[in-house]
Amino acid sequence: MSEIWLRTGEATVLAADGQFTDAMPEVMIGHVKGPVGHAFAAMAGQVAGHPRMFVIRDLNQMVRPATMMTTKMTVRSNDYVELLGGIVQAATGDAIVDCLSEGVLPRKEAEELCMIIMVWLDPRCATDKSLDKRDLYRTNYEATKLAISRAMKGEPTIDELIGNRKTISHYALEGVFDE
Repeated sequence: MSEIWLRTGEATVLAADGQFTDAMPEVMIGHVKGPVGHAFAAMAGQVAGHPRMFVIRDLNQMVRPATMMTTKMTVRSNDYVELLGGIVQAATGDAIVDCLSEGVLPRKEAEELCMIIMVWLDPRCATDKSLDKRDLYRTNYEATKLAISRAMKGEPTIDELIGNRKTISHYALEGVFDE
């Protein structure tokens, strides 16, 4: 039986210049009988503005570990849903399968684990006539792999966080404390 009860990870991969395709997934990984499994089951069904879907790579290709994907923001357009359930879902699914094949996720425990991945998609993507769909795929693929890897490795470590406390700050604080 898996000893993985709750692992968490996140990552940000920035868009190509001029695109709104930044990816910032947050992931929870755990045993189907543990807290992640309970949350996973509780997510069945829909909530207005926050679609929830199994991650599939394509028709009839649901990934393992079973993974539920949802948004971190309210969805307001069908175009947004199409990007989310299309390119973002495909990139997420491919990243999960590659994490299995590369040993980041334990293959022998794939049926005992489940994941919840919360994704963010810039609302401007849905209306951007020059949207680079390859970059949207790239950022979500890379960020999902990185978030899963960080969850499985427990990164950043406590020592890393303490060590860089005075040298790294949230980007939104830039200029806030300047004198």
